[in-house]
Amino acid sequence: MKLLFERSRSGRGSDLLPACDVPAVSFDETLLRGTAPRLPEIAEVDLGRHYTELAKQTHGVNDGFYPLGSCTMKYNPRVNEEAAALPGFTQLHPLQPLESVQGALEVLHTAEKLLCEITGMDGMSFQPAAGAHGEYTGLLLIRKYHQSRGDSARTKILVPDSAHGTNPASAAMAGFQVVSVPSNNMGGVDLDALRRAAGPDTAGLMLTNPNTVGLFDANILEITRIVHEAGGLCYYDGANLNAIMGQARPGDMGFDCVHLNLHKTFSTPHGGGGPGSGPVGCKAALEPFLPAPRVRETEGGYTLYTPEETMGQVRSFYGNFLVVVKALAYLLTLGREGIPEASAGAVLNANYLMRKLAGAYTMSYDTPCMHEFVMTLEGLAHDSGVTAMDVAKRLLDFGIHPPTMYFPLIVHEALMVEPTETESPETLDQAAEVFLKILEEAKADPEGLHQAPHHCPIGRPDEVTAARNPILRYHFEG
Repeated sequence: MKLLFERSRSGRGSDLLPACDVPAVSFDETLLRGTAPRLPEIAEVDLGRHYTELAKQTHGVNDGFYPLGSCTMKYNPRVNEEAAALPGFTQLHPLQPLESVQGALEVLHTAEKLLCEITGMDGMSFQPAAGAHGEYTGLLLIRKYHQSRGDSARTKILVPDSAHGTNPASAAMAGFQVVSVPSNNMGGVDLDALRRAAGPDTAGLMLTNPNTVGLFDANILEITRIVHEAGGLCYYDGANLNAIMGQARPGDMGFDCVHLNLHKTFSTPHGGGGPGSGPVGCKAALEPFLPAPRVRETEGGYTLYTPEETMGQVRSFYGNFLVVVKALAYLLTLGREGIPEASAGAVLNANYLMRKLAGAYTMSYDTPCMHEFVMTLEGLAHDSGVTAMDVAKRLLDFGIHPPTMYFPLIVHEALMVEPTETESPETLDQAAEVFLKILEEAKADPEGLHQAPHHCPIGRPDEVTAARNPILRYHFEG
């Protein structure tokens, strides 16, 4: 399709701005541009059609099945969007007097209380803007804890080889040395390797449970015990909390701090660049170091305070507040009964679809999964030349967003599938039929899959050229 610049015609436009209702202000000539900006000149009807066409070319949960692994791209009830759009929330200013924002402070306080109950933590900060930012903040908590005890020798963070890529990156950014811990043949942490790695220089362990191959590590209590006996702390990556919320609590597994992805688990539409929210919760021993300001309840209402040992601020003001509003609306709607029902549905759907495909596709681990499962197409690639990328591209022709490809790295030719709890059995049956059909195509016409997708606005791009020579701006003629 044509760009707006290509559709532009001199003299066209539309009066979209209302009349100015404030006094006009004139600026000194030295502050003004010498020439007008080269903006597109478009009639309103053409502008509307342009963005409608763009919208038709996107894919989201309102368009079809979106099984992106480890990302929980589920349907989020619109009522939560309505709650976050209330003028009493959207028209607040973060510097208003506290007595005028008591409702907003109550939202933060109530959300903290409920999420601490779900995770088994004692305190929480909503400042981190997204998941990786939450990881970084959690690691700063660990560093601050050891510093407060004068224990400067703890410089290493243990990270399983199946971890999200942001885990080692966050640890390095926080000033730690990363030590990779291998997985065992069941997809969990190799306990012997963990024992060898843990020692007096261990600051902590970063772990996702269930992990990135979709399995709950049955040795979790032993894992956290090993790290604690070595003097380290345990950090829980909450990216996969959608599988266990209301069923099991990280705090009860032995974790000392946790970050949550409200935009994955607690009802903010995920993707498109944000907004996200990665609140960090912790046990009482780490609570004095949480980012400030914090909210607490008093006899007269709610107020803000700054703990003496706080790490300070990791973001301006109080984080992405409206994302917290959506999360609280979600929590209050589902309640004590609905939260565990949602996680149970996520696990049921993943196992249902996995069993539908297990006879044809090779599962990376032949055991019941949690909220997601990982298939390996290594055998298919060897026999027919059809790769995980080819299968993923072909799914687009059937209106299915591809699952995560080539992750986790410990599984070769991996496809990671997360159906989520909001999909119906009929959708899962249809998805299974498509996966099986593509497998038949791979055996009968592998070359056809190399050229997929065949019916999308954009076919198979030259990814190397696109990465090395991206076109990032429009070049005017003349």
